[in-house]
Amino acid sequence: MKGMMDYRSWLLGAFGLAAGGIVAAGIFAFLVIIGVFPRLIGKTKTRGHILLYETLIVAGGILGNILDLYEFSIPLGSILGNGLLLIFGAASGIFVGCLVMSLAETLNTLPVITRRIHLAVGLQYIILAVALGKLTGSLLYFWNGIGSQ
Repeated sequence: MKGMMDYRSWLLGAFGLAAGGIVAAGIFAFLVIIGVFPRLIGKTKTRGHILLYETLIVAGGILGNILDLYEFSIPLGSILGNGLLLIFGAASGIFVGCLVMSLAETLNTLPVITRRIHLAVGLQYIILAVALGKLTGSLLYFWNGIGSQ
C-alpha cells in the first residue's frame, strides 16, 4: 500500500506541475499578445537584447513561483529590507501600469472614451488622476492594515 501512495503522490505532483506550466505559459502568451513586452522593447530601443529579455522573463517567472511556494525569508535588516520592498513595489506598479495601458491600447478603449465624452485635450490628466486615485486607495488600504486581516 505504501508503494501505491508514493505512485499517486508523484502522479499528483506531475499533474500539478504540468497544470502550473500551462497556466504560466498562458499568462506569458497573454502578455505578449497584448503587447507589453514588445512595447517596452520598442520604447527603450533595446531590440538587440531580446534573448536577455526572454531569459529574464522566464527566470522571473520561475523565481516568483519558487518564492511563492516555499515562502522563505531573507534576513536583510529593517532598512535594507524596506528599501528592497520599496523597489519591488515600484517595479510591480510600473509593470501593472504597462499591462493596463497595453490592454487598453489593444482594446482601443482610449479612442472610444475620448469620442464618447467629447474630450479634445487633457486625456493625460484623466489617466494621471485615475492612477493617483488608485495609488491613494492602495496606500490607504495597506496603511489601515486592511490587507493583513
